[in-house]
Amino acid sequence: MRPAQLPAAVADFTGRAEAVRTLSELLTARTGGPAVLAIAGTGGIGKTALAVHIAHAARRHFPDGQLYIDLRGAGSSPAEPEAALGAFLRSLGTPDAAIPDGAEERAALYRSALEGRRVLVLLDNARDAAQIRPLLPGDGAGGCAALVTSRTNMADLEGAHLVDLDVMSPTEAFALFALIVGEERASVEREEVMDVLASCGFLPLAIRIAACRLASRRTWTVSVLARKLADERRRLDELRAGDLAVKASFELGYGQLEPRQARAFRLLGLADGPDISLPAAAALLDLDEEDTAGLLGSLVDISLLEPTVPGRYRFHDLVRLYARACAGRDAEQAAEREAALSRQLDFYLATATRVYAIERPGERTIDHFEPTCHPGLRFTSSAAAVDWLFTEADCLIACALQCTGASTRRRAADLLMAALDLAESGARSPQYESAARAVADAAHSAGDFRTEARTRSALGHLYSFTGRFTQAELELRIALDLAASDPIVACRSLNQLGILALGQGRHEDAEAYLSRALDAYRADGNEVGEASALSNLARVHVNRGRTRTGMELAEQGIAIYRRLGAPLRLANGMYSLGIALTRARRLEEALVQLTQALGIFKTARQPLWEGMTHFRLAETHLAAHRPAKALVHAEQSLALGGFGGESRRPSFLTVRGKALSALGQLDQAVECWREAEAICERLGSPELDEIRRLLSLKTSPPSPVAELLISQPEPAGDVDPLSEREPPH
Repeated sequence: MRPAQLPAAVADFTGRAEAVRTLSELLTARTGGPAVLAIAGTGGIGKTALAVHIAHAARRHFPDGQLYIDLRGAGSSPAEPEAALGAFLRSLGTPDAAIPDGAEERAALYRSALEGRRVLVLLDNARDAAQIRPLLPGDGAGGCAALVTSRTNMADLEGAHLVDLDVMSPTEAFALFALIVGEERASVEREEVMDVLASCGFLPLAIRIAACRLASRRTWTVSVLARKLADERRRLDELRAGDLAVKASFELGYGQLEPRQARAFRLLGLADGPDISLPAAAALLDLDEEDTAGLLGSLVDISLLEPTVPGRYRFHDLVRLYARACAGRDAEQAAEREAALSRQLDFYLATATRVYAIERPGERTIDHFEPTCHPGLRFTSSAAAVDWLFTEADCLIACALQCTGASTRRRAADLLMAALDLAESGARSPQYESAARAVADAAHSAGDFRTEARTRSALGHLYSFTGRFTQAELELRIALDLAASDPIVACRSLNQLGILALGQGRHEDAEAYLSRALDAYRADGNEVGEASALSNLARVHVNRGRTRTGMELAEQGIAIYRRLGAPLRLANGMYSLGIALTRARRLEEALVQLTQALGIFKTARQPLWEGMTHFRLAETHLAAHRPAKALVHAEQSLALGGFGGESRRPSFLTVRGKALSALGQLDQAVECWREAEAICERLGSPELDEIRRLLSLKTSPPSPVAELLISQPEPAGDVDPLSEREPPH
C-alpha cells in the first residue's frame, strides 16, 4: 500500500528560498540513517506551509509514499503517539487485527514496516520530542525521512537537523502580499504596503490575513488597511479573516503554559522596550536571575519569546500585543501590572544612578533622587557602567515614558536626569525628548511642580545641545520658577542658563548666572558641580578678556576633578583650560590639554564633545601656523558635529575654510564660507558678520588668536551632562 497523505500544497507559497534549498538538500541526502528535520517557530510563522511545500517538492524521492499527521501539539489535547502509530500502520497496509496494543509494540511494528522503504513522514504541529520519538523511522529505514514542525525547539531530539524559522524579510513579505492582492494594486501604494507589513511584524499568517481582507474588499485602498492596523489596541482583532486569526494562533500557545510561565509571559509583555535583559526581567517578575532565566528559557523553547544576544530577549511585535492583552483581561491584575512596572523602573533608576556615581564621583545630585527598592547592578569599571547605559538606552527611555502615573513619575524624572548622557550623545535625543515631555506634561496636569521642574530642566539641557536655544532658555526659566528650592533644579538650571548666555555672547548675564550657580553648588556641598561652574566661569573670563583669571578658574576646576577622580568631568575641565591657553598663546600647552580631553570623550562615547574638541584643536593648530593639521581636525569636527544640530556647523566650516585658505586652496575655502553663510542666514547666527568679512577678503585672516576665535557654538568648559555644558550659539 502506497500512502499519499500530504495536505494540498500552498498555491501562493512564496519566499523562504534559502530555507527551501537547505532543507530540500538535507531531506533528500542519503547518509545511511533516516533524515530527521525539525522546523520550530512561533505560531503563524509559516512552519506548516514551508514543510508542506518542501514535502511536495521532494515526493519523487520517496516513491513508497508520504505519511502525514497533525499532532495538535499547540492545543490542550495533543495526539497520543499510540493513536498516531495505529493510523500510520493502517496507511502502510497493516490490518487492524495485526496492530498490537501499546505504544512500544506499535512503534516496533511501524519501524519494521518502514524498513527497506523510501517513505516521507510529515509530523506537523508536534508538542515536544517525547511525542514524536515513537513516530520516527528506525535506523534500518535509511531511505526514509521525517519532517517535523513544532512551536517547541527540539534541542533534545537526537540526530535531528534543527531550523528556527524567523519572520519574512521585507522583500519576501511584499511578494506574498502582492501575490494575494495583485501586483498592480500593491505597487501603486508601495509605501502603505510596507506600513501594513510592519504592523504585521512580517509574520506570514498576519500578512496572509491582511492581504485576504484587502483582496475581498475592492473598495478599500491599502492606506485604509494601514490605518486600521496602526491602532495597536485593535490590531489583533483586525487580523482576522474567515477561520484565520492571529490571536487564535497565539491562544493555542498561551493555553499550554503553566501558571508561572503564563504570569511571566503576561508581565514581560508590559515592558515597552525593544527587548529586555535578564536582570531587568528578574526585577519586573520579582524573581532571582536563576529562576528568571529558567522561565524565559522555557518561553523561548515554545517560541513565545526570542533570544537576541546572550542574556537578552524579545517578543515578536504581535506576540507582545497578545501578551499585553492577556495581562489586561482581568481587572484584578491591575495592581500586579503596576507593581511589575514599578519594579522595573526601580531597577533602571538604581542602576543608572550607580553609573552616574561612577562617572561623577563626589556628585551630590543623586542624593536628591527618589529612593528605590532595588539595589541596582554593580560594575567593576567605568567602561562596564557606560556600556550598560548605552546597551539599555532604548529600554530605559521606554520605561520612563511608560511611568508617568502618580506613583512612578518622580522616579521617571530622576531616571531621565541620571541618563542625560544618552541624550547628549546625540544618538537618542528624539526618544529622550518624547519621554521627558510626557513626564513633564503628566506632572503639570497633576500639579507636581518638583517633577515638572526636573524634567523641564533636563529638557532645557537637551535643547541646548540640539541647537534649540530659545526653547532651552524657556524650559530652564520655567524650571526655576517652579522649584527654585530644589537643589537639582537650582544648581543645574542656573548653570545651564549661564552656558546659554555665554554661547550667545551675553557675557554679563552669563557671569551673573554662573556666579549664582557656583553659590548654589557650594551651598549643596556639591564639589563636582562647583568645579563645573568654575570651568564655565573660566570661559566667561576668557571671552571678556580676563585670560589670566580664566586660566586660574579652569585650573581650580581641574584640581577638584583630579582630587575626586572624575575622568569625564576632567576632560571638560581640560577642554576649558585648552581654550584659555590658546587665547593666551600658550599653544603647545593648549594642544596637550585638548588632546587628552579628546581621548577621554571618545572613550566615554560623547561624539558631540569629540567634534567640539576637534574644532578647538583645529583653531589651536591654525594659531600655531600648522594649517594641514588644522584641516584634519576641522574635517573630523564636521564628521561628528551633526549630533548637536546645525547650529555648530558654520563654525566648523569656517575653521575648515581658514585652513584651506592657508594651504592655498582658496576656491574650496570660499565654498566652505558660503555654506556657512547660508546656514547663518537661515538661523540668524552671530557668526554671519565674520563669515561675510572672510568672503569679502577671500583670503585667510591674520594669524592672531583673536581673529581665529570668532563667535562660535561651544559647549561648557567641563561639566556634567545633566546641565552644565555650554551649548552652541
